[in-house]
Amino acid sequence: MATQLKALGDVKSQVSAEEWKLREELACAYRLVAHHGWDDLIFTHLSVRVPGPEHHFLINPYNLMFDEITASSLVKIDVDGHPVMETPYLTNPAGFTIHSAIHMAREDAHAVIHLHTPHGQAVSAMADGLMPLTQTAMLIRDEVAYHHYEGVATDLEERERLVADLGTKSAMILRNHGTLTVGESVGEAFLKMYFLERACEAQVHTLAGGVALVNHPPQGTPEKAAEQGRMGLKMVSTLLAWPALMRKMDRLDPSYRN
Repeated sequence: MATQLKALGDVKSQVSAEEWKLREELACAYRLVAHHGWDDLIFTHLSVRVPGPEHHFLINPYNLMFDEITASSLVKIDVDGHPVMETPYLTNPAGFTIHSAIHMAREDAHAVIHLHTPHGQAVSAMADGLMPLTQTAMLIRDEVAYHHYEGVATDLEERERLVADLGTKSAMILRNHGTLTVGESVGEAFLKMYFLERACEAQVHTLAGGVALVNHPPQGTPEKAAEQGRMGLKMVSTLLAWPALMRKMDRLDPSYRN
């Protein structure tokens, strides 16, 4: 790891201040995913669009654990997943298939997060998908789209179908696969994923007690909560929760900023 970091040189001096800020935020998000136990060894990805006309993106090196990722080690790639800056790390172009489809189709999809957590996968395998069983689920549920499983995402033709299924929504349950969120910022995408994952976890625990014991909310309440979520989630995530999460990671391990 130390040898690879040395081989990177001074990445900060090679990129704009705006890109470096994005690198710190994305590296922080990777560390937070690991901190919450949402990582899947080296698999799955978080990505963010680099400002500019080149259509470049930042993504994780394919051979690092999420708790090893730093701002400098993030790989800058093109829409096909190939590095556009010298890097000592491996990349996984096939792993960028889902992300590239969304980044290219949605101007507001600056950040994309895709996970394979046990709870997310469990709900993705349920016929009813995400159910309005908790406040957390009701706040995010109206923003959730669904995409049927087509095998490991290496087929570029799947991009069109995935984008069509996502539409204008900001979260997706990939059937029999996992969860995905998009945001205008890393913080927004992360907070949406937090809500989605917490909702999935609560649903799995609730249904483990038996369907007969489930208390369903009163009629009209899920719709009211969904509207409240649309109004407040973006502001809360960007202005309040995300800065607090970055401060938390600074306390836990500020090396993500390297």
